[in-house]
Amino acid sequence: MERGELNDLLAFATVARERSFTRAAAILGMSPSAVSHAMRGLEERLGVRLLARTTRSVAPTEAGERLLQSLGPALLDIEHGLEALSEWRDNPSGSVRITTFAYAARMVLLPKLPGFLLAHPDIRVEVNIADGLTDIVSAGFDAGIRLGDAVAKDMVAVRLGPDLRTVVVGTPEYFERCPPPVTPYDLERHACIGYRLTTSGGLLPWEFEKSGKEIKIYTTGPLVANDSDLPAAAIRAGVGLGYIMEHDVAGEIASGALVQVLADWCPTFAGFHLFHPSRRQSPPALRALIAALKSP
Repeated sequence: MERGELNDLLAFATVARERSFTRAAAILGMSPSAVSHAMRGLEERLGVRLLARTTRSVAPTEAGERLLQSLGPALLDIEHGLEALSEWRDNPSGSVRITTFAYAARMVLLPKLPGFLLAHPDIRVEVNIADGLTDIVSAGFDAGIRLGDAVAKDMVAVRLGPDLRTVVVGTPEYFERCPPPVTPYDLERHACIGYRLTTSGGLLPWEFEKSGKEIKIYTTGPLVANDSDLPAAAIRAGVGLGYIMEHDVAGEIASGALVQVLADWCPTFAGFHLFHPSRRQSPPALRALIAALKSP
C-alpha cells in the first residue's frame, strides 16, 4: 500500500457515508478541496470510479459501495483500536457517532450531554436525528438510541429509562363541543392533531391495545406537522385531540387542564435504550457516554 493510501481510504469512506465533501472535510479536519483532490488521486490509482459527483450531491458508485462494505468493518476496528489506547490516559478520548430521533434526543441527550462534554473535553460526539430506523453498522454509527421494541435482537441494548406511555388528551372546552371517544374507532368523528414523520413522510399512526387486540388508527384533523411544538400548542388551545407522550402532559392531566381519554387502550411500552454492535469491548469514549446517560 502506498504512503497515504490508508488516509485516502478513510477519506473515501467518510465521503461515501456522509454523501458530502463539505461534511466529510469537517469530520476529517481537511478542506473540501483537499478531500476532493484525494478522492481523484485514489480513483486514478485504483483505475475505478468510486464516487458519482454532481453539482449538488456526491454518492458512491456500485464499485464504491462494494469497497465501502469491505472497508467499513476494518476501518471501524482500526478506529476502535486507537480509541482503546485512551485507557492508558487519565481521561477517555475519541469520537462517538449516535443516531436517534428528536424526542429521544430531547429526553435523553439534552439533559446530560452538555455536562458530559464539559467533563470529557477529549471526546467528540456527533448526533444524527432521524425518525427512520438506521442500520448503525453500515451507516458507520457507534450507537443508536431508540425505543426498546425497535432495537434489533443482535445488538447490545442498554436501558436508559423507565417504560413509557402515549396518551390521548384534549381540553375540557373541546369535550364540551365533542363527546369523548369510547373506543379508538370513535376517533374518526374527532378533530385529531397529526404528526408527519420527517424521514419517511408518512403520518404517525395512533396505536392502541386492549385484551391482546392491537389497533392502528390513521387520524384526520385540522393540523398535521412534522414538529412536536405546533401540535402540542394546538392541543392545549382546544383545537383537537392529541396523541402525546404521557410524561409531557402528566402535570396538565393532574391539574385538569387536559383530560385523558381511552386510558384503558393505552398500555406502556419499552422506554429508551442505547444500542450498539455486539463486541467484546466497546470503545472507552462510548463506555463513558453510556455511564453518563445511565446515571440518575
